[in-house]
Amino acid sequence: MSDQRSNDDNAMRRNRTVGLACAGLFVTMIGAAYAAVPLYNLFCQVTGFGGTTQVAEAASDLVIDRPITIRFDGNVNHTLNWKFKPVQRSVTMKMGESAQIAYTATNTGADLSVGTSVFNVTPNEAGAYFNKLECFCFTEQALAPGESVEMPVVFFIDPDMDKDPELKHVKEITLSYTFFPVDEPEQPVAARAVQPADETKL
Repeated sequence: MSDQRSNDDNAMRRNRTVGLACAGLFVTMIGAAYAAVPLYNLFCQVTGFGGTTQVAEAASDLVIDRPITIRFDGNVNHTLNWKFKPVQRSVTMKMGESAQIAYTATNTGADLSVGTSVFNVTPNEAGAYFNKLECFCFTEQALAPGESVEMPVVFFIDPDMDKDPELKHVKEITLSYTFFPVDEPEQPVAARAVQPADETKL
């Protein structure tokens, strides 16, 4: 009888240990799932993977003679009633030189709408050298019906790109943005006072 009770106790301890291990594994997997997105974004920002650009705190202190042409592309998801396009289609500059361009967005719908953009550059490998000093990326933009806004982008191409053997042949880089609707805007954006279109300052 004593042996049976001992065996039962051991079995219960084993079951409890297995249960705790499974619960711990479940919690770990949930945590890993939530961490995966920011870790992936960090990886993309550091490496330029998938055409992700870099964020710079200051302009380059080195400008070299190698010219590079930057082409600009603008797209809108079909569920967002906006027109979105670059003010100019391209600019040719020296590597290390800073440039400022702008995109314009216009709400062609009948209601206030909020959009946010995603972006990438091609060729993808150039993302590691494309540095933005100012950008509207991932910033929610609210537009009243008929309202237009001009959004600047300030950037430079890291001169170290000239040392990358995979990019020696590259003479052009395309910067592309796509705007998507925001279903649940952040409170500061949603609370913004709506300005009549004819009073909007660009």
